Amino acid sequence: MKNTTISDLKIIQIDKIKEERGTLSVIEKDVVPFQLKRVYYLYDVPSDAYRGGHAHKELYQFLIPVSGSFDVILNDGYNTKTITLNKPDKGLLIVPGIWRELENFSSGSVCLVLASEVYDEDDYIRDFELFKTLKTT
Repeated sequence: MKNTTISDLKIIQIDKIKEERGTLSVIEKDVVPFQLKRVYYLYDVPSDAYRGGHAHKELYQFLIPVSGSFDVILNDGYNTKTITLNKPDKGLLIVPGIWRELENFSSGSVCLVLASEVYDEDDYIRDFELFKTLKTT
């Protein structure tokens, strides 16, 4: 697993074009530092539920709060940080080797996820104690 830390996370500004008919945000070229191989979104998440609860060995993710808001709790094996995502023109780049949990979804929230790889169960670490062991060895 990559030796990444909380400091490797990045909030990325997404270009937007604002006019009287509404606002358009665009993700193209090098907005995200990886080639997109998978796109999915989370919605209808109850406010008392959480998503995530895992880390990835190789996968990069870019989370965008398309609608509403939610908190992303991040842990690198040593430090924990909570980031609230609530603006559709700002996304969170999560690098491999970072544990993540998403919670406190507002009503009607939608989380768009851009991923660097297709789904591969072998890339997931779903046990937090194992994750901490792997990060400290």
